[in-house]
Amino acid sequence: MDYQHQTFDYTAAAGSGKGGHHPVVVVGAGPVGLATAIDLAQQGMPVLLLDDDNKLSVGSRAICFSKRTLEIFDRLHCGRRMLDKGVSWNVGRVFMQDQPVYSFDLLPEQGHQYPAFINLQQYYVEGYLYERAAQLDNLEIRWSSKVTGLTQYDGHVELAVAAPDGDYAVRASYVVAADGGRSTMRGLLGLESHGRTFRDRFLIADVKMTADFPSERWFWFDPPFHRGQSVLLHRQPDNVWRIDFQLGWDADPVAEKEPERVIPRIRALLGKDVDFELEWVSIYTFCCLRMDAFRHGRVLFAGDSAHGVSPFGARGANSGVQDAENLAWKLRLVLEGRAPDSLLDTYAREREYAADENILNSTRATDFITPKSDVSRLFRDAVLRLARDHDFARKLVNSGRLSLPSTYVDSALNTADTDAFAGGLRPGAPAADAPVTMGGEADWLLRNTGGVFTGIYFAGAADDAEAMRGFAALADSGVPVRTVMVAPRGQGGNGVFEDCEGLATARYDARPGTYYLLRPDQHVCARWRTFSAGQVRAALARATCNEQSKELT
Repeated sequence: MDYQHQTFDYTAAAGSGKGGHHPVVVVGAGPVGLATAIDLAQQGMPVLLLDDDNKLSVGSRAICFSKRTLEIFDRLHCGRRMLDKGVSWNVGRVFMQDQPVYSFDLLPEQGHQYPAFINLQQYYVEGYLYERAAQLDNLEIRWSSKVTGLTQYDGHVELAVAAPDGDYAVRASYVVAADGGRSTMRGLLGLESHGRTFRDRFLIADVKMTADFPSERWFWFDPPFHRGQSVLLHRQPDNVWRIDFQLGWDADPVAEKEPERVIPRIRALLGKDVDFELEWVSIYTFCCLRMDAFRHGRVLFAGDSAHGVSPFGARGANSGVQDAENLAWKLRLVLEGRAPDSLLDTYAREREYAADENILNSTRATDFITPKSDVSRLFRDAVLRLARDHDFARKLVNSGRLSLPSTYVDSALNTADTDAFAGGLRPGAPAADAPVTMGGEADWLLRNTGGVFTGIYFAGAADDAEAMRGFAALADSGVPVRTVMVAPRGQGGNGVFEDCEGLATARYDARPGTYYLLRPDQHVCARWRTFSAGQVRAALARATCNEQSKELT
């Protein structure tokens, strides 16, 4: 399907359904808005999705989607499709002028369902998400529906919507604003993003060609074909290659998009004998911005409407999708009456922390890629020369620290460790995947978690039978917990997964009786060496802001 040129007809809601009251209205049908709406709908929540356009994105735009984001898309039932279409890669290479400096592998170990990254044009990602959304009966999408007004009341939000067949009002208990960097929703509330705009411009050129470059990320500092600047090369599906050229602040953003300017730059990189055609061209300026707060009453901001970063590092779309996974389960629990409204404050705190992490990394990358003084450039070039032979210098090279999910180290939802564990899966961290089997059928651990609170229990302890009685009680509690049992190699079956390669045990630093409690977004919220139903209930209360003994901060 030609997702770039597909349009969607406006369909008027029948009768009184045009306005009405909805538990959640999501504004913006990009990757973040679609992911939020799908996640909520999969959890049984009716969702209305409004978008002021009637088509998907044009041009490749965001192309690098991380392992963590693919795991989220897997839970939304379209991750495998994206993997099959995308170009998988783990390796990046850095060059200084025409000489290689070093290479790095972002996923050097085996035993993961997804690679470190895939490259896939944003219109494919949106297309696959849209097709998943269309399968869900409790998710309604209204194209060509522009929000023109917003009023907040004590118990709901009222949106004014302009549609082809007339204006109308719609009510929502909560609104998710995922309408991009030029957010109308932000403007309607009189809000702004603050941060830093960098004095440099970059040219994106999507080039269709047949080439023998490997499926890797190549980054040049001061290459002979573009002296004094930097260049980034990525492969995409359909024989399309993304090339980013640094232009400098004085470059004319209109003139530089003209083919007579773009084609010679590409020819200098590829050589005169390579045939290619331009598919898409854009100019961008580095910005690192965010709203002061992501929650404003019953309106919650996600994705580019809440924060923006420079594209080197692939932190924009990935962090936006991770906003969606953080928010959806909290909204569902609040709307079901299983958690207080204050749980939504933790969305803002956790994702503001993540945005600050991304902005810090993006700012450092931008300062290294585009030095603003002669001294800075001397330092950068010296680091690059040293990095050819010295590991310590490679840690200083920054061609864009690539996206990693945040660990919510100080989240109020965490229960602190009382037992000793090795490794990085502490409370607040995203859970690790690992291959497992059941009855000889291959599976993945994370595919059996998410959407609800999940306990991972490593079987083989003397009190397994007693623990299983506790699991049954938790499954029937006010905030139910699904339990996944994992047994050592050769001991699975009868509803118990086998740790077929021993990787789950290693990654979770587990031994018989170890129990991890995962949030619905697959982040760890507590872990113990022995299972205790009472401890799990206390952790659940904390993770849902239902703890009565003290105010969570």
